[in-house]
Amino acid sequence: MKCQKVSSKYQVVIPKEVRESMDLKPGQEVQVVELDGIIHLIPVKNLKQMRGFVQGIDPSIEREPDRV
Repeated sequence: MKCQKVSSKYQVVIPKEVRESMDLKPGQEVQVVELDGIIHLIPVKNLKQMRGFVQGIDPSIEREPDRV
């Protein structure tokens, strides 16, 4: 874990290791979410990039009797 300073313009540099592991590109959008005092940066991906991301998930779910 690395510490980064917030600039006078409220900007923060994402460390190179994180950018590379997340495959972030210059100009890519990220969602900024605060949850329980923690700031999360979530990369926005287009539909083409999302293809197959749930591959292998088990789609069978137990339904309530009145929903069958």
